[in-house]
Amino acid sequence: MIQKKILVADDEKDIVELIAYNLEQEGFAVCKAFDGRKAWEMVNADKPDLVILDLMMPAMPGMEVCRMIRRQAETAAIPIIMLTAKSDPVDKILGLEIGADDYITKPFHVRELIARIRAVLRRSERRPDDDLPESFDFRGLHVDFKSYQVTVDGQPVELSSREFKLLQFFIGHPGRVYSREQLLDRVWGDEAFVEPRTVDVHISRLRGVIEPDKETPRYILTVRGIGYKFADISA
Repeated sequence: MIQKKILVADDEKDIVELIAYNLEQEGFAVCKAFDGRKAWEMVNADKPDLVILDLMMPAMPGMEVCRMIRRQAETAAIPIIMLTAKSDPVDKILGLEIGADDYITKPFHVRELIARIRAVLRRSERRPDDDLPESFDFRGLHVDFKSYQVTVDGQPVELSSREFKLLQFFIGHPGRVYSREQLLDRVWGDEAFVEPRTVDVHISRLRGVIEPDKETPRYILTVRGIGYKFADISA
């Protein structure tokens, strides 16, 4: 089995060492960074399978590192878990909006963090539908499935890996309606700690990025009382 590499970035050395020790006990390879700039350098040099980023770090905050990871094609698909002492829902939403795949607050239980890491890694390893083309074009939306790049009316947009997978799933099943529970099962899989409202949050974020008019979406449509669907591309 290939050993998964995880980058842990936090300016609190004790936290980094605690996480690193437990991850190594679980069979992961770990690299460490104690400020945002070093974390960004290591992302590019080591290409980890997952990054744990503290929200507030010297040299470069975790939020900015997250943005930079998502902007670069070579790193855009790397899963990110934000780690912070801030428990304000606004901070959580902001972290998810800029591209984080998950968010956990300090103090945390190491077992929960490891469970979240495994869940995020499982999602990232799932293969896209075999019948999807290398790219997709529809009403100004262009998706390159190999480079994880998305443009709307010629303008590049940034999606988290989870948002990209959600969009990818919808594109693979145009015109078909899915309930929140079905989307959780198909896109989130067996991840723990996920509520049905998570689907609404991510679809709202996805619409805010790809829809020219979020109030009258052209791509991801709401079917009242049932769920969501991607527009019928044959219409």
